[in-house]
Amino acid sequence: MPSLSLVIPAYNEAKRLPGTIQSLARYLRSAPFEKVELIVVDDGSRDETGAAAEAAKPELDDIGTPLRVIRNGKNRGKGFSVRRGMLAAVHEWVMFSDADLSAPIAELEKLMQAATTGGHDVAIGSRAIDHSLIGIHQPWYREFVGRVFNLNVRLLTGLEIADTQCGFKLFTDRAAKQIAAKQRVERFGFDVELLYIARKLGFTIAEVPVRWNNEANSSVTLGAGLQAFGDIWRVKWHDLAGRYS
Repeated sequence: MPSLSLVIPAYNEAKRLPGTIQSLARYLRSAPFEKVELIVVDDGSRDETGAAAEAAKPELDDIGTPLRVIRNGKNRGKGFSVRRGMLAAVHEWVMFSDADLSAPIAELEKLMQAATTGGHDVAIGSRAIDHSLIGIHQPWYREFVGRVFNLNVRLLTGLEIADTQCGFKLFTDRAAKQIAAKQRVERFGFDVELLYIARKLGFTIAEVPVRWNNEANSSVTLGAGLQAFGDIWRVKWHDLAGRYS
């Protein structure tokens, strides 16, 4: 059975994290993995996110899952936090998931199956392939902005991926380390950069439809989402400057 490092970037998630970690623990008790570690990256939270994660260690110790909490000295962004977690991971597969578990953690098995049977280095969850799997949709304006964003991604980067932004992605350790080492975008456009670098380095990507429910209390504001449009141009600029070679 494979071993897995699960990375959870977290910003002001003190209230949500205990329930999230409980859900992860329930799943991991019977999950098809030889070894699992959980890495929570506290992105300079203003609340007790780090302490809430630390408090869950005994529950994970009971099932043999070590928990590490990495603290950013200040708020650096989701991309920076995912990068730190991926570089710190020690197992043969590296997964990152949003702290709200909008995609249920059990959907990980779909990604693992797609990656292993198809010989892929990267498998990503997608909300765009099978809309019937979406239980609770985002507000219409967010979905509209998402479609416009994806069109810009396709035009500017050539990535033929229907949903780059779903926070549910799996990598081989080799791919995770090589991609993260070249990552430069620190905020919400980082997903595009990860996938662009993956393609640049010759890693193959499987896009897998997953169950998903919008979390009304998401920390991603519409304004922050709009800033990601600029990150697409930053990815192109970094590529032209040879930083992904």
